[in-house]
Amino acid sequence: MTVALASPTPADIRLLCRDDKFRAPATANLCDGHVQANVIILPNKFAADFRALCARNPVPCPLLGETLPGDATVPARLAANADIRYDLPLYRTYVDGAYVEEKRDVAKEWKEDSVAFFIGCSYSFEAALTAQGLVPRHTELNRNVPMYRTKVPLAAAGVFGGNMVVSMRPYPLALLPLVRETTRPFVLAHGEPVAWGVEGARALGITDLDGTKPDFGDATEIREGEVAVYWGCGVTPQLSVMDSKIPGLVLSHAPGHMLVLDMLNKDVCV
Repeated sequence: MTVALASPTPADIRLLCRDDKFRAPATANLCDGHVQANVIILPNKFAADFRALCARNPVPCPLLGETLPGDATVPARLAANADIRYDLPLYRTYVDGAYVEEKRDVAKEWKEDSVAFFIGCSYSFEAALTAQGLVPRHTELNRNVPMYRTKVPLAAAGVFGGNMVVSMRPYPLALLPLVRETTRPFVLAHGEPVAWGVEGARALGITDLDGTKPDFGDATEIREGEVAVYWGCGVTPQLSVMDSKIPGLVLSHAPGHMLVLDMLNKDVCV
């Protein structure tokens, strides 16, 4: 962040984004106790299919809410006085399913039929992991979490299909039961891991076994005695957009650069 704030609130972070003053490498570890959301912005004609995609794939795509068509106001129950055109640190644009560029705001790209969807993010359970002494490695290294494409197919919905994306955090195998127990309640933030270790990576179709070449995010360190642990990831809708090659313009958050909500982490748990 280019402006130093002792304990920034979610509203503070959104205002920094709106004023183009946010320059942290990611939103991980900000505003402890508050939910962060992945964002996908689509033409309204694809909205019903996208809702169905989320309903059929709740682990990688837990839907928190959406805007009204053409209205850039984020629902107040998620974030008060938030404008989805400006309040993310970094956006990505796609045309006909192909990535085009990253942008600091999408005011010019927002259309009368645009609908923004908000997907739960694994950052919500990282404070709980830290409280158990399980500090995520990317937090320790001040990096973005590594993320991977998998070969696990989504349950298709209308125009949307493709494969799941996962995020990865390394932990000692002996601590895996605690890791699973800690993250399991966060059902609207991807919940417990979907796979771990070399066999888990192979089942997902991941060949980067040492964490140095992720498809998204930053490289990490898997230390002696640790295994890679994989969770469903909210970058999945972006990959679905690319794989489905839907026509026209689609917008999203850049990986690791989430919308910081007023919503509390307890609200994504059961």
